[in-house]
Amino acid sequence: MNWTKALTDQARQNCFVRTDDLAKKYGLGEPVIRNALRRYESQGLIERIASKIYINHFNQQFSPRDLASALRRRSYISLESALVDRGITSQNPSSLLCVTPDYPRVFESKSVTIVYRRISADLYWGYEEQSTRYNKYFIAEPEKALLDWIYLNRQEGLPTALDELHLEFLSLPKLREYALRFPGTVNHVVKDLLLESAFPSKGRESQRRVNV
Repeated sequence: MNWTKALTDQARQNCFVRTDDLAKKYGLGEPVIRNALRRYESQGLIERIASKIYINHFNQQFSPRDLASALRRRSYISLESALVDRGITSQNPSSLLCVTPDYPRVFESKSVTIVYRRISADLYWGYEEQSTRYNKYFIAEPEKALLDWIYLNRQEGLPTALDELHLEFLSLPKLREYALRFPGTVNHVVKDLLLESAFPSKGRESQRRVNV
């Protein structure tokens, strides 16, 4: 079996490979395939990210977003990752941040870290489909990404520093409407944000109370 050719062929179709797909295609057991891939992993040509999924560096078009839905089918990119994508903040996180109504988990390899934080199933909405060259993924609408961020920060008792956000990239009516579907603590933060937008001096006073 010429695995260099097999991985090169796979790279023309996608930037990651699944051992179960390879097993089906070549009629081999997954343990056999994992053993064969170890040598390529040691050379940095592939990279294990999950039990059945390897990043295929024979394809140089890889983006962490290619894996977002492959690692967690029910998930979407949100929080700071979506806020940066939408231009709302410039604070780019070192990991790709996603939310899921399923179990939270961190998937990590040498070149990428993808974090899935758990959100209530009632709050699993407000996202849209986008595509990389090879795969589809979901990403939060800008207003939903901000609300997810506020919600999860409040859940963990963290401050919500809103003063560096670029509100011109948000629909404030939609933010107000979406906030009504979140717990009251999130609603209070949004009201302060909207107050800051309309009356900066009053909003700053409210913001100090939020961050205490």
